[in-house]
Amino acid sequence: MNKKSAHIGLVNPKSPANVGMVMRAAGCYEAATVFYSGVRFERAQKFATDTKNAGNKIALVGVENLLDDIPQDATLVAIELIEGATPLMDFVHPANAYYIFGPEDGSIKKELLDHCQHVVYIPTIGCMNLAATVHVVLYDRMAKSGRTVIDERPIAANRDVNNKIRI
Repeated sequence: MNKKSAHIGLVNPKSPANVGMVMRAAGCYEAATVFYSGVRFERAQKFATDTKNAGNKIALVGVENLLDDIPQDATLVAIELIEGATPLMDFVHPANAYYIFGPEDGSIKKELLDHCQHVVYIPTIGCMNLAATVHVVLYDRMAKSGRTVIDERPIAANRDVNNKIRI
């Protein structure tokens, strides 16, 4: 795989709103795929918060186990607020990453963590919302990728259609 890519794995997400917001984050930061495990999300699948229709461009794939469909050449990175993890500000993102995020109401199981090459946390007071965590990690990846992102994502081409303001 020559191209840099980010993939997202969600462990048994329960909230359709959060998954919709994750899909929006995936679209904003050009993630390639979003995988999810578990059945809670499928019971109430709606994309009310994916207002940019990222689901039309990015695959949302339900899997039995997030380890069953690891993207080719991807480095597994768990995002979890646990002791021993690397703070996000010190983390160097791999070119091809598969970020694993735990459920909104629990943690990533040790068996899954043992397969990850990195475990990273965002230093916060308390836990962040799942979708907010995905946004922060993907933004951090973009911010650390270099200044060429400014040329690749011009404001005029990416702003809301109702925003025509200039300074």
